[in-house]
Amino acid sequence: MGEERATRRDHTAALGTRPIGRLLWSTSAHTTMSVATYGIYALTNAWFVARGVGPEALVAVNIVAPVLLLLGAVSTTVGVGGASIVSRSLGRGDPRGAARAAGNTFLVYWTAAVVITVLGLLLLDPLLTLLGARAEIREHAHDYALIVLAGSITATGFSSLVRAEGRLRFSTLLWVLPVLCQIVLDPLLIFGLGWGVRGAAFGTIGGQAVSMGLSLWFFFLQRDRPYRITLADLRPHGPTLRELVAVGTPSFLAGFGATLVMFIANNRLAALGDPVAPTAYATSVRVTTFVLMPQTGIAQGMQPLIGYNTGRGLTARAERTRVLALRATVLYGTAAALVLLLVADPLAAAFTDDRDAAERTAGVLRLIALGYPFAGVTALIATYFQARGRARPSFVISVGSILAVHIPLLLVLSLFGTPWLWISFPLAALLSAAGALAILRRPLPEPDATGPGPAVVRQPAAPRRQSIRRRPRV
Repeated sequence: MGEERATRRDHTAALGTRPIGRLLWSTSAHTTMSVATYGIYALTNAWFVARGVGPEALVAVNIVAPVLLLLGAVSTTVGVGGASIVSRSLGRGDPRGAARAAGNTFLVYWTAAVVITVLGLLLLDPLLTLLGARAEIREHAHDYALIVLAGSITATGFSSLVRAEGRLRFSTLLWVLPVLCQIVLDPLLIFGLGWGVRGAAFGTIGGQAVSMGLSLWFFFLQRDRPYRITLADLRPHGPTLRELVAVGTPSFLAGFGATLVMFIANNRLAALGDPVAPTAYATSVRVTTFVLMPQTGIAQGMQPLIGYNTGRGLTARAERTRVLALRATVLYGTAAALVLLLVADPLAAAFTDDRDAAERTAGVLRLIALGYPFAGVTALIATYFQARGRARPSFVISVGSILAVHIPLLLVLSLFGTPWLWISFPLAALLSAAGALAILRRPLPEPDATGPGPAVVRQPAAPRRQSIRRRPRV
């Protein structure tokens, strides 16, 4: 028992002592396993819906996806902001600040989830109209959205806060176990009980509830951790809330931007009148989400390393982490694009028996895959600035990539037809990555580790002996 407790305490200290390469590999492997597991669920869920209910139901689920993306954006906002504060607080030896940041993270998300649930249920019909749900698709979309909105408070397990203290195995468990529950529930509810698209929604909520239960146990009941959340930590704390929102807002805007892009793309496809294009887009979104999960894992695995080492004043370790992560995400994106160019045809055929639809979907997959080498760069650089508590450059990257690049390209190129709409995706990824790299290379002043808690005490890795010599008094 004593050795187990010591190991748990060493998880946090290891963020500032272990070799960066091996540490980044370990954290990225765990986070990639986590998000890839969810990616597998996204694909299996799409397959169960398409095969068990029909292609119209799959389109309906994709139309409601912006609602899920909005919930994900809120949880990512508070998770990224809270994790940044927690990592830096632990790095500078301030466990109370870490507990307060985690408690306020719970408070903000629960409040936002309740507001989204109430407003979403009250305004469900106009919301579905706005999202483009028409004809036979609308009934499926209504059933799915109703259940997902009702269970929105369960939509996160706060795994980013778990990673912030170095507990990678439990963070992975918060993803893997709920997803396994969802994969078991989907066929049981869709095929076994014949609940159709409602079964897919209940399967999603069931898995989320498991994640929420594990999270509550970890943060409020488990002992032998660097900090524990008390009722006092759930009270709003002005400085913590301001920093949490400031650091996390770029993630919210990125998530909201992705929601907006999906909304515009679905509406433009509907306006263009191509009956196959919406199904091709729905399948491509699911496949791309799965394929690019490792890039998300690399960014998430990088975050606690940069935050903790920034808090301890070990800037060189933080910079080395960023360089290695950037190389990894570009190399993976290139490899993923090459593989998808080869396997697009059988992959598309797995989602439909219609030969024309499969051929069109394969073509869309190949076009979108051209942007994979650049897709992870923008998010990774924005995450780097967030982990260091630098909200402004992260904000510029997150907002600029959507408002100044992706949406204008989508709107303008779609005027020339559906093929040009598909081209806008890889082109936007390339231009966004170039802009993010330009911001990264701008000389910026060293962060002052702002935020609640004691000031940072910078500790060089190898202090020189001369520094302890006494100067003669004058």
